[in-house]
Amino acid sequence: MGKKNVLAIFGIVLILFTFVIAGSALAADKVIKLKFASYLPPPHWSSNACKEFIAELEQRTDGRVQVQFFPGGSLAKAPAMIKAIETGITDIGLSHISYTPGRFPVTEVCELPIGYPTGWVANQIMNDFYQKFKPKEWDKVKPLWFHANTPSILASTKPLRTLEDFKGQTIRAPGRMADVITALGGTPAPTPIVETYDAIAKGVINGVFVGGEGIRAFRFGEIVSYVTNSWNVGPSYPFYVAINKRSYAKLPDNIKPIFNELCGEYKEKFALGWNASDFPGEAFGKEKGVKYIELPKDEFNRWIKAVQPVIQAYIKDMVGKGFAETEVRSWIDFLNQRKAELLKKQMALHIRSTTGPPEVR
Repeated sequence: MGKKNVLAIFGIVLILFTFVIAGSALAADKVIKLKFASYLPPPHWSSNACKEFIAELEQRTDGRVQVQFFPGGSLAKAPAMIKAIETGITDIGLSHISYTPGRFPVTEVCELPIGYPTGWVANQIMNDFYQKFKPKEWDKVKPLWFHANTPSILASTKPLRTLEDFKGQTIRAPGRMADVITALGGTPAPTPIVETYDAIAKGVINGVFVGGEGIRAFRFGEIVSYVTNSWNVGPSYPFYVAINKRSYAKLPDNIKPIFNELCGEYKEKFALGWNASDFPGEAFGKEKGVKYIELPKDEFNRWIKAVQPVIQAYIKDMVGKGFAETEVRSWIDFLNQRKAELLKKQMALHIRSTTGPPEVR
């Protein structure tokens, strides 16, 4: 081969290599645009947290990832959120599993009346459960982090101090929380949260089973007279933030570590955010004249005993679905063990809550 031919081939290879490098650089610099949907209203603290997440992601990626936020169900309503993520209507979505009963049967164990003492504990335990058991029901999406409202308390128009007080009382409680209200002696109503204020104001229902932040966020403090601190039996909703698998796959390799690290940080930010959200809720309630009721020890234990059939019914239901009883009980054992461990950790970190034992108040 002549010297001229060798030089010509070398030149062609050099040109092609230059194009490959240039193409790779362009691909790396290409702006990835994502949609993030939440059913919670724009003023809710979590919506602000989502906007902070988006701003932080854009900053850390030098604008290579840009996210448009759709709060208040403007892109996908709560019950439709998981399907919207799966199909790509939204790339990222926030909702909770009680809006799709039966879709996440294993994760539903986390909303049993286990007695999570605080919002911080409830948030940590949702993530721990997923990491421990990795239920296959989440395989169609990529969970980014889990979170949870603070333990549900009873906001009502009449005082609920004993189990006998539940007679004749209709309380807003969807999903498995409805079973808890039934076990306590009340009548559950699946009223949508956005319609609950009017339903209580008009006397259609008598109260709501909700995290303490709801007293302010949904302004229930304006229409109820009492709040019973029922964290001993008040479940927390397992919330999720998940991304469409194809949307995650298209993130460049140099972006994924940044994205993953930020999601890990916001897992903790949401845990602290939910926990802290109860304080303005309680302050708002007291400002409106709401009386807060603490259960005496004997009644506290009566309520715990009363809801045990809810847990047993879940075990029976899951065995009927083909799960081994020992496996289902291992999930519950794990939740109880982590509940105790995380409460000790919260005490050590000096994180205060409005619920739980006196040591964290």
